[in-house]
Amino acid sequence: MRKLVYTGFTSLDGVIDSPGGGPGEPHRSAGWVFKDLEFVPEAWTLKGEELEDTSALMFGRKSYELFAPTWPGSEDHAAYKELPKYVVSTTLPDDAVVDDWGPITFLRSLDDVAALKQSDGGAIYIHGSGVLAQRLGDADLIDQYNLLVFPVLLGAGNSLFGRADRDKRMLSLRESDVYSNGIMKLVYDVKR
Repeated sequence: MRKLVYTGFTSLDGVIDSPGGGPGEPHRSAGWVFKDLEFVPEAWTLKGEELEDTSALMFGRKSYELFAPTWPGSEDHAAYKELPKYVVSTTLPDDAVVDDWGPITFLRSLDDVAALKQSDGGAIYIHGSGVLAQRLGDADLIDQYNLLVFPVLLGAGNSLFGRADRDKRMLSLRESDVYSNGIMKLVYDVKR
C-alpha cells in the first residue's frame, strides 16, 4: 500500500494558501512565508528529506494549473520533473497534460485515489492543493502530514483542515523541531 503524505507551509492559525504570493492572491497577506522572517537554512531541511522519499506527486486542479507552467523548467524543482504526477480533478480535460514534466495521470474521484493507494510503489506527496487536502483528509486517505508551521496569524485564507463534523482522528508525532526564527517542523502519522 502506498503512503499519501501532505506537505505544506501553514500559519499558526492553519492558513495554507498564498505562502509565496503572486498576482491575484485572495487576501492581503499573500507571500507570508518569505516576509518578515529571518532565513534559517536548517528550517528547510524537511524539503530535502521529502525529496528522498517521494516516488510521485499529487495535485488538485488549481495547484496543477499554478505549478505546471513553472515547475517543469524550475531548477528548484528539477528533481521532481520526471516523477509521475497525479492530478485529482473532475473538470480538467484529458488533453490538459503538460509536456516535458514526466508522466501525468488524471484521477476523477476519491475512489481513484483510494485505488492508487492500494497499488505498488512508494510515497506520494501532495504539494499545495488545499481543497484536495481537505477532501482527502475528510475521507481518511492521508497517512502523514509534514508541516512547517510559521509564527504568524493570518486570519484570512484557506485552511488545511475542513470543518466537517466527522469522527475525530488521532495523530502520532513522528518528528518535530523548532528553529530560531520561530518555525516549527511537525511530522505526524495518522493513527489507524
